[in-house]
Amino acid sequence: MMPTSAATGRPPQPRSPSRRVRVLFMQSQVFFGSDSKMHSLLMREYDRDEVDVHVACTRGRRGEPSASLGALSTIPDITLRPTNFGPTLSHQGRLRVLASLPSAGPMLSDLGALALYLRRHRIDLVHGTEKPRDAFYGVLLAKLAGVRSVVHVHVAYRDWLSQKVRWAISAADGVIAVSRFVADTIVAAGHPPEKVHVLLNGLDAERWDPGFDGMPVRRELGIAPEQPLIVIASRLYHWKGHLLLVRALAKVKREVPDVRLLVAGEDDARAAPGRGSLTAELRQLAHELGVSENVIFTGFRSDVQALLAACDVYAMPTFEEPCAVAFLEAMAMARPVVALRSGGTPEIVPDGEAGLLSEPDDVDGLAANLVALLRDTRLRRRLGAAGRRRVETQLTPARMAADGLRIYRRVLEG
Repeated sequence: MMPTSAATGRPPQPRSPSRRVRVLFMQSQVFFGSDSKMHSLLMREYDRDEVDVHVACTRGRRGEPSASLGALSTIPDITLRPTNFGPTLSHQGRLRVLASLPSAGPMLSDLGALALYLRRHRIDLVHGTEKPRDAFYGVLLAKLAGVRSVVHVHVAYRDWLSQKVRWAISAADGVIAVSRFVADTIVAAGHPPEKVHVLLNGLDAERWDPGFDGMPVRRELGIAPEQPLIVIASRLYHWKGHLLLVRALAKVKREVPDVRLLVAGEDDARAAPGRGSLTAELRQLAHELGVSENVIFTGFRSDVQALLAACDVYAMPTFEEPCAVAFLEAMAMARPVVALRSGGTPEIVPDGEAGLLSEPDDVDGLAANLVALLRDTRLRRRLGAAGRRRVETQLTPARMAADGLRIYRRVLEG
């Protein structure tokens, strides 16, 4: 008698290394963040003869299509399935939870239909991020449908991860980490090393032009063409290292008096609830250190390419950064990176090759690296060109897709 799967009641499908993989991505977020961008690169780059791409994407709110749905709809040859993932209930009080109960019926109906969708389309593997709904629903639905699942982790494994996410990482058939640093934190938490796979982020270098004219930005912000300019463009929260950078700037100013630091981005209150505005902290610190006139705050900017084209150095001394896309963007623009020897940063920005790295909390080392680059045009050009080559040849969407498919096959082969 032919054996059957306990979950599906059907004969198990034979798995061949050459068989096309049918994968369903989970995209429960309304917004389209850096993790969503990385997954969209995979979706776009996979060879359709090898990977059949399906996406369960959030419908949006009040009948309006979500940013995720809009962005993913531009990718050719994928099957989008709008899905009601229900409300985000993390860090919300009991009254908000009770108020959301009327929406549970449609959500459960949609998720039940998604489980049937996995079987009907013979999906082999569900691929979700570590976002709670992606991870928890993705792994749970995969188990109900009798297929494999992976959780793609874009952050270090720490105690603040929700219980549902920790369960999903434990129960998934495979875990994808965006750097060896992230993988090590997952293994240190007790997960089997053979289950954890590294998939470094990538970037499409063709979308970034190192020859882009940055002078309009300088003119807009009152920065003279010859003035040395450092840029940091990111969400404003404390782990990104803005405070450390302003402290280093006070030391840099002694050597390079006309230096300017451009801080682009807006406060991210979710990252440090109750702490208040980091922008306000930075302004106060700059005033205390006597560098207020050297720091320019722009708020949110969407013209990142123009900002990078205008700068001499991209500096972001972020602590335990998993695998920053911002560094890839700066490298693609042939700008040298100044950062910390921390987290996954050394894996994408080799010290002395694409940038200069210092130790965490070493203000003097950070300042010395900034001064070295601001004073040496040839060094800036050499490191910038090496960074561009690295993005063009190693940190590419094609490499991501090849590594991703290799991970899928290993997970499917068990």
